Amino acid sequence: MKIAIFGVGLIGGSLALCFKNKPDITVAGHEIDPLKAENLLKRQVVDEASTSMEETARNADFIFLCVPVGCLEDYLLKLTQMPIKPGCVITDVGSTKASITRYAKSIELGGAYFIGGHPMAGKEQSGVEAASSHLFENAYYVLTPDEHIPEAIFNQLEQILQATKASIVRMDAQQHDQTVGAISHLPHILAASLVNLVEGYHQKNPLYGQLAAGGFHDITRIASSNPLIWRDILLHNKDVILTLLQDWSEQVAFFQTYLEQSDGEQLAKQFEKAKMFRSRLPERRKGVLSAWYDIYVDIPDHPGIIGQIT
Repeated sequence: MKIAIFGVGLIGGSLALCFKNKPDITVAGHEIDPLKAENLLKRQVVDEASTSMEETARNADFIFLCVPVGCLEDYLLKLTQMPIKPGCVITDVGSTKASITRYAKSIELGGAYFIGGHPMAGKEQSGVEAASSHLFENAYYVLTPDEHIPEAIFNQLEQILQATKASIVRMDAQQHDQTVGAISHLPHILAASLVNLVEGYHQKNPLYGQLAAGGFHDITRIASSNPLIWRDILLHNKDVILTLLQDWSEQVAFFQTYLEQSDGEQLAKQFEKAKMFRSRLPERRKGVLSAWYDIYVDIPDHPGIIGQIT
């Protein structure tokens, strides 16, 4: 069995490490840069590496497109112009599913099948250097087959993904985008807009930046995400995001109204409602937003104390 991976970075590299050394599986990686392709072999991330799309895809039973969302359609179109093995399953790892699923249905795949995928795991670091065969363990891996995908084909992809030790979740592509839009895409917008707001105040008074600490850093951490990647994600989920922004503005309006009316009871209810729902969310589960872990140490503030502890 041959598995071809296009874009062997954090996600693609981690998938490669999950599949590599499994019995009767050959992992082929594609990188445009010859040095990067050579690096994959040196790091023993893949069995084969090439700068040629056709060579990488030749005789592949599974093809994983681990390239940015904005590049997916281009890669998929190029694959249709190559002699893809009949019955090959093509999947992606993008954060949006409806647009690429529609596009895949609109082109002739020549006997291959496309099933959208989204492993909901990641790290703060990027690149194949950060890849790990444990990245997907206990994470959700969403698959979004359309109604025309034979059950046997879906089962083949689900079976091969058992190597990731992730929990497979099957759902509709549009429902995926609505859900992930609310729990991931919208929070990235809120974090970025909050940082930009404070940055504007900081230009007039440097104390804003100086005093921005714990809580501010926690809720705005994802504002440091790759700008180009998030540009493409938002544009490919535009309709969902616009609706979510309208819903969010209504939530903000509630707080504004209660403040204008000095309605402390309603303000407290809003916080209590949020607190109760958040307390019911599952703990210690990998998700679409990378987790951070804090260690708190109560120590006196004097020179050398950190060195003594570490």
